[in-house]
Amino acid sequence: MDLQELDSRADLLRHQREALPELAEIATLTAARTELDGRRRDAAIAVDDLTAEQAKVDADVEQVKTRRKRDQDRMDQGLISNPKDLERMQGELESLQRRIGSLEDDELEVMARLEDAQQDLDTLTAQVAEADERLGALTATADEKTAELGARLEETLAQREPAAAGIPGDLLALYERLRIAKNGVAVGALRRRECGGCRLTLDPSELAAIRAAAPDEVVRHDECQRILVRTDESGL
Repeated sequence: MDLQELDSRADLLRHQREALPELAEIATLTAARTELDGRRRDAAIAVDDLTAEQAKVDADVEQVKTRRKRDQDRMDQGLISNPKDLERMQGELESLQRRIGSLEDDELEVMARLEDAQQDLDTLTAQVAEADERLGALTATADEKTAELGARLEETLAQREPAAAGIPGDLLALYERLRIAKNGVAVGALRRRECGGCRLTLDPSELAAIRAAAPDEVVRHDECQRILVRTDESGL
């Protein structure tokens, strides 16, 4: 296998390793998971706040009920005998009962909001867990493919060293410069009068010059400046 073919294979393997579809999906899913987790944290804060609010309303209800029971017990036990005090106490009991009703309405409203918030939290928690599971599977697949492509790349690079060692230094230097300048493709096979690097057809005068060149002479395409490799199908 010639040096250009090995380098092209190595470039392809590097590209495949960097452009795994799993990596793109991981990036997209990671961003979505971050957004979901932010919403989950907000939902958890909402649940905590509503839980505290419900605890406060519950305590307020119990406090008012305790006070009402205490006053009612005092009346039932005959501890208040003054008619005016009894009238005042009865009015206070009615006020306390209205307060209990209002607080219990608040309690039900907070409970409903808390139930909705908990459902939101449960849904978001499940979605985050699902994203984590998918990310784990994608990462495992990407790691496996990356390792496989890495092994193939190492094998290709190991073959490159002896292939490059057989090329004269000045020609190798030219090849490396052209690879940088020509997007990795420094050499094109000449087939049917066409440059394999730029896919342009050579004009008759250029073909005549190549035809007249010695077999071991390095020839280049005037148009793209790539090194041309003559083949049995060159059309010379």
